[in-house]
Amino acid sequence: MKKLKQFYTDYRHAIPLIVYGIVYLAWFSYLERTVTKQYTVIHMALDDYIPFLEIFVIPYFLWFAYVAAVVVFFFFKDKTEYYKTCIFLFTGMTVFLIISTIWPNGHHLRPHVMPRDNVLTQLVSYLYQTDTPTNLWPSIHVYNSLGAHFAIAKSRHMENHKSIKTASFLLASSIILSTMFIKQHSLFDVLTGFGLAVIMYLVVYRDDLVLGTRRNSRPQIG
Repeated sequence: MKKLKQFYTDYRHAIPLIVYGIVYLAWFSYLERTVTKQYTVIHMALDDYIPFLEIFVIPYFLWFAYVAAVVVFFFFKDKTEYYKTCIFLFTGMTVFLIISTIWPNGHHLRPHVMPRDNVLTQLVSYLYQTDTPTNLWPSIHVYNSLGAHFAIAKSRHMENHKSIKTASFLLASSIILSTMFIKQHSLFDVLTGFGLAVIMYLVVYRDDLVLGTRRNSRPQIG
């Protein structure tokens, strides 16, 4: 019983993550089933000049491991930074769900026929089959990639790990580009994803308004 109690004490901060994960997946699955025909088409003129590059399907799929790895790392390493990361991610994902519910949206950017036949285009085709071109704004791939990178860049545990920060920046950047190069998102989705991420960065990391803490807030003596 003591071991069970200790386990709960050590890992109870997983409860919000589990609960939100269930809620998010259920809500998103509902939207994917219901938003199929009646939706506002998102398009910018610049979208037509962005080429289809199937190589970017690799970073697109790496997004799942990237975000998960960052959350798991802070889950075990630092509860405060874990909560900051979750607040950042959950807020944007909730905004996305609300927007997709009250303003169904989608795009017509996907190629009708793949320009080439190779393993990468086959992966893209598989992605298209499992993920509808709806519920796109703002891009969660973009927003969460920025959130994961901000968590790493702002972490006190990464102060002496410039190589990890650089790798994170490059991976996050390639994921963001991938959303456009494999025609999963419009430039509009990407820009609004950036905008939302900047707002949340100011809230969570610049002033620490959510957690009510500030760096270097120790009282001065004398």
